[in-house]
Amino acid sequence: MSSLRSRSQALIKSPLFSFDNTKTLIFLYLVLTRLVKVQRHLQARGVVTSFRETYAWFTQRITWLILRLPSMAAKVETEMNKAKLDVENQLVPKGADVVRHLSLPDHGQSLEWILSQMDVMDNELNTHTNWRNGKVSGAVYHGGEDCEKIIVEAYKRYCVSNPLHPAVFPAVRKMEAEIVAMCLRLYNNPNGAGTMTSGGTESIIMAVKTYRDWAREVKGITEPEMIVPSSAHAAFDKAADYFKIKLHTIPVDPVTRQANIKRMKRAINPNTIMLVGSAINFPDGNQDDITALGQLASYYKIGLHVDCCLGSFIVPFIERAGLANGEDGAYKLLPFDFRVQGVSSISCDTHKYGFAPKGTSVIMYRDAGLRKYQYYVNPHWSVGATRKIANTIRDEIPELYVLGSPPASVVAFASKHPKVNALEVGDAMSQRGWHLNALQPPSVHIAVTRLTVPVVDTFIADLKDSVKQAKMTPSGKGTMVALYGLGQSSAVGPSMVGELAETFLDSMYKA
Repeated sequence: MSSLRSRSQALIKSPLFSFDNTKTLIFLYLVLTRLVKVQRHLQARGVVTSFRETYAWFTQRITWLILRLPSMAAKVETEMNKAKLDVENQLVPKGADVVRHLSLPDHGQSLEWILSQMDVMDNELNTHTNWRNGKVSGAVYHGGEDCEKIIVEAYKRYCVSNPLHPAVFPAVRKMEAEIVAMCLRLYNNPNGAGTMTSGGTESIIMAVKTYRDWAREVKGITEPEMIVPSSAHAAFDKAADYFKIKLHTIPVDPVTRQANIKRMKRAINPNTIMLVGSAINFPDGNQDDITALGQLASYYKIGLHVDCCLGSFIVPFIERAGLANGEDGAYKLLPFDFRVQGVSSISCDTHKYGFAPKGTSVIMYRDAGLRKYQYYVNPHWSVGATRKIANTIRDEIPELYVLGSPPASVVAFASKHPKVNALEVGDAMSQRGWHLNALQPPSVHIAVTRLTVPVVDTFIADLKDSVKQAKMTPSGKGTMVALYGLGQSSAVGPSMVGELAETFLDSMYKA
């Protein structure tokens, strides 16, 4: 026994287990793990893109240092304050005749008084767009007066219901379950599973949370990463930030506007938990190659989420309407639903082309086994108008071109003429009463709704006139040019736009 003890003591005292050697091993481990992360980052981004990102980072820092010089800081602050005031003035009514209700009244008001105040507030901003005339891109997905009556009656019946108490409100639970079942059948997975959410953003966030928890339990991944095309909805960026997931954003093909499959494959590594594709995407209405993404997801045994929030109740019916093959090789709709091998979840907004009230959406999973990772349990707590617009731009407006080949309800256009700025065109359309969406790089899109169809000829005529105006007499002062042009004005332009966006959100809640 004494001999065994002596050998153990000698082993502990040996140089192999010395304090210095232990420090060296820890240091080598830390260096190795950092090198692996760098290697994976370079593999995902590529050397050229990584260099550009690094260069942009240094340029941004240097520019900010210059702008902080006393001689520059005052000028920048003055200009930013002007821009912030412009944003606030567009959202917040001002003037001596504007009444603000900033505290609870001493006595309750009558229904007639409340309705009269709603009328006043509806008209306090004379510059706001009337969505009923069909000149708003997306935003209001109106199914007509019949649908509106149904929604109002349903609200009247269940306005005080609480879905957290299905025993008290069984009809609410039943309706939600049936809506999920309808969507699963619509997307060809009747035996799947899903839940309702408050909108597309929550559906996407829930999907990302699901894959994070699934990968942690099933694959032991504690430093998760996800890969999305640059056309993916910003909700994926938000989810990655919320759940501490490293996000690889891969540029789309500049011509097809689809996810770059080769580059997305290159970005996959042992920490990857999911891929993302859209059918259709928000920026330009194009669709990713879901079949190719599904093959990657199946091979690497990772999740594939298909964002159909905007495609919702449009894309499932394109094939049934006989339009999936497109026209003359354009506008073709590719497979996108649960029939595609590798697709493991799909988000679908019922409050868009399903004409349900804001905000409702559905997140669907291939099976209930995956859905359980969405849950949090703490047991210890006590089409047609779109193609007409696209064809007209292609055939009759040589200064513009359509981005990609949009198969459904969104069309985006950019300029191919050196003297025409697409954002100027967008501002000129605003002068004609249209409310469109500006994008980066400079382009503009319209999401066609039921209300757009009767005024599509007006849109085309206004678009042609706006192109002429932007070409002959550009103002350089419109909202799109000023705001989105600022985003490309310098290395710190996007940060300034971000600051203005914060002002926009602050103004939303300014009484």
